[in-house]
Amino acid sequence: MFLSSNIRFLRKRKHLTQDDLANILDIKRPTLNNYENKISLPPIEMLIKFSDYFNISIDTLIRVNIEVLSLSQLRELENGNDVFVRGAKLRVLTATVGPDNEENIELVPEKAKAGYLTGFADPEYIVSLPVFRLPFLDRNRKYRTFQISGDSMLPIPPGAWVTGEFVQDWKSIKDGQPCVIFTLNDGISFKIVENLLDRRGVLRCISMNPLFKPYEIDVNNIREIWKFVHYISPELPSEQMGMATLVKTLADLRQDVAQIKANLT
Repeated sequence: MFLSSNIRFLRKRKHLTQDDLANILDIKRPTLNNYENKISLPPIEMLIKFSDYFNISIDTLIRVNIEVLSLSQLRELENGNDVFVRGAKLRVLTATVGPDNEENIELVPEKAKAGYLTGFADPEYIVSLPVFRLPFLDRNRKYRTFQISGDSMLPIPPGAWVTGEFVQDWKSIKDGQPCVIFTLNDGISFKIVENLLDRRGVLRCISMNPLFKPYEIDVNNIREIWKFVHYISPELPSEQMGMATLVKTLADLRQDVAQIKANLT
């Protein structure tokens, strides 16, 4: 239970002394001190006061270690976007900040993808990643950039750097949204998403290259989803999509001819 540490953390985040908060909540300072130091537990009426003042649900105050949340997640909570109120599971993200206390954009190069499988929640691993900033992005949102491989998303070329915005509520993802999806089984993949979470508990992943067949990922295998924002590449989009479409068409024709022959025999 994180209630005591959360109350202390949120109080300090608002730059309040114990006397300040006690006066605001109409309680005695020693009483607040007892709550913050686990000497006593607040009654339900007091929990409601904490919840109303900090604009955070009682569930979150009790069950979530708010101190480890990223700055963007804290802002989401303080803006009233409490995941317990929405009935979603809070996804804690390890992030880095610069000397100005603003969040960085971490880069996950191709050579670092294997380490991401085990280090995605490890602060030491995340701190080891290179970082940069893009001044035109919203400072209240969390971003990360991944280097993609393979040609399943042509005309976005292999080696391109895809930046995504961290998605807290997966059910909010719209059909047709490009996303970077991270699972422990398949690692990092970049696909167009069909959201079937409500109906079947899966995401259907579709490549822009028609040579690659769609596939489904069970929600229980997903660890992170990053909504596509933009990509950076030294290469211009190529004409390979036309050739890919032609190859697929020929493959389909061969399959149809084989099926016809099988029906005639």
